[in-house]
Amino acid sequence: MERKSKLTRKTSETDISAELILHTTKESQINSGVPFFDHMLLSMAKHGRFHLRLLCQGDNEVDDHHSVEDIGIAIGQALKDALGDKSGINRFGEAVIPMDETLSMVAMDLSGRPYYQYTGKALSGYIGRYSEELTGEFLRAFATHAGINLHVKVFYGTNKHHIHESIFKALGVALYKATAFDQVIGGRVLSTKGTIV
Repeated sequence: MERKSKLTRKTSETDISAELILHTTKESQINSGVPFFDHMLLSMAKHGRFHLRLLCQGDNEVDDHHSVEDIGIAIGQALKDALGDKSGINRFGEAVIPMDETLSMVAMDLSGRPYYQYTGKALSGYIGRYSEELTGEFLRAFATHAGINLHVKVFYGTNKHHIHESIFKALGVALYKATAFDQVIGGRVLSTKGTIV
């Protein structure tokens, strides 16, 4: 069963089209208008074993903030749509991912109850033109609109590129685990309530 979603989202600040297909090796095509962010999303998709085709036309002459945050909203909505009632999935996922001197962890619950928590070195500088704080804006928007309880922790790291890439790789791996089917529960929902909101 192919789980996928397509959507468009247009505001006065951004115009986004996105296609998401879970559990596939189909190559992603991403043009967010923010080159470093493209690299992060491609890494997330590759290690998350999902296909993402994304195009964003945003007001980058003002700032990259609107594009990155709105992409988080769009991908979150696409994931929520692709998962449907979440029957048969593991629901929980986690990953601890090293990248050279950096070690990051992501833990998530596809609970339908959004929450985002980041712990670690402040993401407050720049990588080229990319503002590090935008990673937090993306993660918060993604968690909120996908309905994910999302916890991110950077244990240590010095290279800014490595810190962000380890976060996005860990996010992809954790998402792959959480959305994978559990053969033991079959088509049921993994919840004592019988439903995942």
